[in-house]
Amino acid sequence: MRKLSYFVGASIDGFIAAPDGDPDFLMPFVTEDYAPTLFTEYPETIPTPGRAAVGIAEAPNKRFDTVLMGRGTYEPGLAIGLTSPYAHLRQIVFSRTLGTSPDPAVEVTAEDPLGVVRRLKQEDGLGLWLCGGADLAGRLLPEIDELIVKQYPVVAGSGVPLFSADFAPHAFTLTDSRIFERGNVVLTYERTAPSSAGSAS
Repeated sequence: MRKLSYFVGASIDGFIAAPDGDPDFLMPFVTEDYAPTLFTEYPETIPTPGRAAVGIAEAPNKRFDTVLMGRGTYEPGLAIGLTSPYAHLRQIVFSRTLGTSPDPAVEVTAEDPLGVVRRLKQEDGLGLWLCGGADLAGRLLPEIDELIVKQYPVVAGSGVPLFSADFAPHAFTLTDSRIFERGNVVLTYERTAPSSAGSAS
């Protein structure tokens, strides 16, 4: 079965974007000791227009073949005419208000995200990448199998959190952590099995 991974950048205090939804405050922390790891291990997460600039235009998809995003994640690109930000992936945008897709390469759906993801998991292929944002991540939390948090060495104070959802703790197990020289950290978590989630420590 395919896996749903929430691969996302965040500040130390857990914000993925500024209060207005702009994630650019994190960009200065994509440093020269860290960026090559992203390009080599997660090439499919680099937007199509930027892949040639970093020398990975022809890089094959390694982990994901489908990207999922909410309207808030999709719209900044749309505002500058980028209608198909990840043309090398199957792109699905969840929105009740966007209506007709502005690009034939992008699927826009008002369906329940949980139902769509459960159906996608049954298909053959590589993994599913949840790109954002917080509301969609909150709705899909029951189906998230893996969290890969690119934590940047900055405190935001406020903004868009990793998840926007009702209080309902979900246990994850840290399976990998990598610290880079300039302070970036990549943390990988797998969903904790129900039998171990309630175990006494």
